[in-house]
Amino acid sequence: MKVGARNRIVGKVTDIKKGSVMCLVKLTVPASSRMASVMTLESLKELGIKKGDKVEVVVKAVNVLLLKS
Repeated sequence: MKVGARNRIVGKVTDIKKGSVMCLVKLTVPASSRMASVMTLESLKELGIKKGDKVEVVVKAVNVLLLKS
């Protein structure tokens, strides 16, 4: 997936909470910090993200995107 954002942080998925349409993906990043991202269940399935996966956190403006590493 090509994205224009240059702010990228490697993290590890610690929890996924699924709703009826959206989900909340929680992760840890360096310096013992935590972040989270909200995405559709369709995007979660398409990216194949699971608990324990290593992901890239892509930060652009007010959006936080996850890319599976």
